[in-house]
Amino acid sequence: MITKYPSVLLIYTGGTIGMIQNSETGALENFNFNHLMKHVPELKRFNYRISSYQFDPPIDSSDMEPQAWAKLVKIINYNYDNFDGFVILHGTDTMAYTASALSFMLENLSKPVILTGSQLPIGVLRTDGKENLITAIEIAAAKIDGKAIVPEVCIFFENHLMRGNRTTKINAENFNAFRSFNYPPLARVGIHIKYEPSRILRPDDSRPLKPHFLFDSNVVILTLFPGIQESIVSSILHAPGLKAVVLKTFGSGNAPQKEWLIRELSEATSRGIIIVNITQCSSGAVEMERYGTGLQLLQTGVISGYDSTVESAVTKLMFLVGHGYSSKEIRYFMTTSIAGEITRD
Repeated sequence: MITKYPSVLLIYTGGTIGMIQNSETGALENFNFNHLMKHVPELKRFNYRISSYQFDPPIDSSDMEPQAWAKLVKIINYNYDNFDGFVILHGTDTMAYTASALSFMLENLSKPVILTGSQLPIGVLRTDGKENLITAIEIAAAKIDGKAIVPEVCIFFENHLMRGNRTTKINAENFNAFRSFNYPPLARVGIHIKYEPSRILRPDDSRPLKPHFLFDSNVVILTLFPGIQESIVSSILHAPGLKAVVLKTFGSGNAPQKEWLIRELSEATSRGIIIVNITQCSSGAVEMERYGTGLQLLQTGVISGYDSTVESAVTKLMFLVGHGYSSKEIRYFMTTSIAGEITRD
């Protein structure tokens, strides 16, 4: 009888988790993932087939771009039939952007794609990287009745499995670096891994994975603040090639009652620029009908981003604009949940 062991592909893009300290210089250096078992010998206790793919050279997460997202999708798509799940090791700074982007690019995903990393290098004695890596692998391989338990793009960090496009980095110092403010965790990890099936998206079993690769990064984030100047807003909204704006407003979607601001936003939307309103608050949602200061934005053609994270709103706009959808279509999709990224009710 042939036993089929669970199989996981590790994809190392770069970041703190994959670094070791040079014993001579004390500097942090990327180590070769062919030596993974040496640095994480606990992996040998898994009865899994674990393979790895390493970006060469590794990318600091501050340098992450849509081209790298497309590369990740190509790697996953090419290896899709050969593995039960995928673990992406990634720097923490832009991990939520990558997770959000991949959630839109991997349409009808039926296998786990788990992003993780660490605050301390995996070669450091107190590293959080080992636990994050080991648990991410276990989640990526987990099945019930032959089907993946979590067929989503997720971030696993510090005992919480979170939907990738709901997650944002909130801490540069502590191990609990990520939080999903507007959607509860898909699993909590203690002595046991406690999954929450009712919160997990399920694919359409009649359809295959559909990978996407197109992005247009002519998108900008415009954050409102007391005293913001007309000249600054005007220059941003008239930037050559601009296609879409994520407008970060106060509270439940409110903006200063300035005649010039309303005029600039109205003119921008009339030129076909998509403007999506999200709150600057960590949790909560935009409700533009609630106050006059929000209603004025609705009347300019600004659309609600509901409870979207900034990472999700930006990557979703890049994705939709890159695929050549019309302004009307983009406005529709931005107010529709296509990968569990917003809550409408």
